[in-house]
Amino acid sequence: MSIFGSTGTIGVNTLKVLKNSDIQIECLAANKNYELLNEQIQEYKPKLVFANKDILHLIKHKEAYDINELERHFASLKSDGIVNAIVAFAGLKLSLLTQKYNKKLYLANKESLLVAGKFLDTSKISPIDSEHSALAALLRSVAYPKKITITASGGAFFKQEDCKNLKAKDALKHPNWQMGAKITIDSATMANKLFELVEAKHLYKDLELDALIEPSSLIHAFCECKNNSITAYFSVPDMKLSIANALFKEDSKAHCNALDLLKIKNLSLYEIDEKKYPIYSLKNELLKNLDLGVIINAANEVYVEKYLKDECGYYDIYYAIMKALDKFCTCKIDTIEDVFTIDNKVRGFLNG
Repeated sequence: MSIFGSTGTIGVNTLKVLKNSDIQIECLAANKNYELLNEQIQEYKPKLVFANKDILHLIKHKEAYDINELERHFASLKSDGIVNAIVAFAGLKLSLLTQKYNKKLYLANKESLLVAGKFLDTSKISPIDSEHSALAALLRSVAYPKKITITASGGAFFKQEDCKNLKAKDALKHPNWQMGAKITIDSATMANKLFELVEAKHLYKDLELDALIEPSSLIHAFCECKNNSITAYFSVPDMKLSIANALFKEDSKAHCNALDLLKIKNLSLYEIDEKKYPIYSLKNELLKNLDLGVIINAANEVYVEKYLKDECGYYDIYYAIMKALDKFCTCKIDTIEDVFTIDNKVRGFLNG
């Protein structure tokens, strides 16, 4: 197996899950965290390593390459499966390469499906997100599913009345999960949940879709059947479980603590407030026209980066998305090249 994004939260936890298995790590790839990458190289002894060109001289491996040269080396990989834990739109090329060479794609990069789901074979994708891992487990165990619902924690701002003046440093204080900066901001704005609904639409076709807030993150998904019964998926909020589910389904040893039902003091469900989380108000429009995902994602990435640098406010991320949609909503995506072209145009427009 090869793990791209090995120094991030998903990558680190994937290595923990695989540590005592008989799966060999062929390739590791990281962006800038050369110190942790070197530790992983020493422990797991991969055959190949990829990294940002700026840190290549610091990588302690004789077969270390610029991540931008991945396509040139990809055909030589023997891995049966590829874990794509690269952050944001940058992960799309890896997803496309993985399927081009007929390898199993273990997907934590939700942007791949958000912007290019119709160009990917979802039958060869095993999702790593906790919500989609939960959905996969539910759909393996229930008959006649009708509707699936994923949950959100509400992010760092769930208890805030007004988010207008809240800074990125506040948004990064997620109450339940340890995640990277970009996805933590997306959780605070509910963009993450919008994107996960698009993932679900590609992965689990012909089912009704919904999302709710469950602040404790103990319930990850619901599945409603045609007889109106509902099954829920409970677990502690630990990414090692969803990673193990993706890699081995439920046929693996325990990789997280058991959930003690008697210690659950309160479980509450809430509708997602579209005034507080205006990005989520795009749900119906986006699910009807999935091509809009390219525009929404590019605008979101540009302004999340600005927000992290304190160059814009919380609601400015939404305003930027709407500005980009007004400009580019009539664009047609007929080829994978169109995805990259429109993404580039949106970024140029908003950065211009």
